[in-house]
Amino acid sequence: MEKIKQFIENEKGKDILVIIIIILVGLGSFELGRLSKNQVQEGIKIEYIDQEANIVGSMYPNLDNQIPNSLNSNIIKSSTLGNFFGSTRGSKYYSLSCSSGKTIKQENRIYFLTPMEAEAAGYELSSSCK
Repeated sequence: MEKIKQFIENEKGKDILVIIIIILVGLGSFELGRLSKNQVQEGIKIEYIDQEANIVGSMYPNLDNQIPNSLNSNIIKSSTLGNFFGSTRGSKYYSLSCSSGKTIKQENRIYFLTPMEAEAAGYELSSSCK
């Protein structure tokens, strides 16, 4: 114990102790970061039941006739009707999995079933979603 105490009180011993602490903190931080990255995070899904989504006329006009009215109104209210969406104020469209379109407010979104439907409405695929 006496030798350790003398080593720590020595100037060279203090420097070595500081270096060891910095290395241990760095390794611990690195491992914590790796642990948090390994966990699968699904994210948050928000659905607005009482609000209607903005929907472009479908390229499949017979779809409305095949779904009963009670189900049809629930589908229209669903915010996940299409696999693609764009802003009513912009000219780009995004896939639901693209993180670039997450800043678009729900009330400003317009949904498309297919990319062809979005392009027919005058939208083009966002370059960050390719």
